[in-house]
Amino acid sequence: MKAIILAGGRGKRLRPITDYVPKPLVPIKNIPIIEWQIKYLKKYGIKEVIICTGYKQEMIEDYLDSKRMKIKIVYSIEKTPLGTAGAIKKAGKIIKDNSFVVINGDVITNINLKKLLQTKNSIASVELRTKFGILETKEDKITKFKEKKEISDLWMNAGVYHLQKNILKDLPKKGDIEKTIFPKYAKNGLLNIVKFKNAKWYSIDSFKDIEECSKNVEKIIK
Repeated sequence: MKAIILAGGRGKRLRPITDYVPKPLVPIKNIPIIEWQIKYLKKYGIKEVIICTGYKQEMIEDYLDSKRMKIKIVYSIEKTPLGTAGAIKKAGKIIKDNSFVVINGDVITNINLKKLLQTKNSIASVELRTKFGILETKEDKITKFKEKKEISDLWMNAGVYHLQKNILKDLPKKGDIEKTIFPKYAKNGLLNIVKFKNAKWYSIDSFKDIEECSKNVEKIIK
């Protein structure tokens, strides 16, 4: 099985770091995000990764070549940003298998891929987490104060997908899969959810995300 890593973004929220290196090379505990991701994919038997790159793609290639990751790596280079749907469509031309995995280039997780692969056209989901304290109230009084927590029965897109190859023909050449095909598939009952309760999951969008992920990443990806 092959996996597509969507690693072409600019990572503007992580400036000034991303003025000098692409977001996939932002270090978490002195190891770049993309290296953690490849370790994760290898753990679940992925034999080949297709990395969708654009911004500073030479730096990504140079780094991974130097590390010799013991996995086949192919690059799908975007001359102009194609969005997630366009990137998957372009990279998908290489894929011969009936299905493949997609992971956003800023996600670090321990989601069980074997479980995800049991369901066609599926999105991995984790419980929504608040970034703020939760207040339980009665009339004008606070009855309970809770710090950041997961909100039960509200599920968010974890940015990890198991897709059938036939989805490629429906993808636009440019645009985001989350705004184009996923809504259409969902409306027609063609999109499935696989829920991962208590999964460790980080999307690296801020310096705080880097700090929090750094505390746990070695436990997440062993």
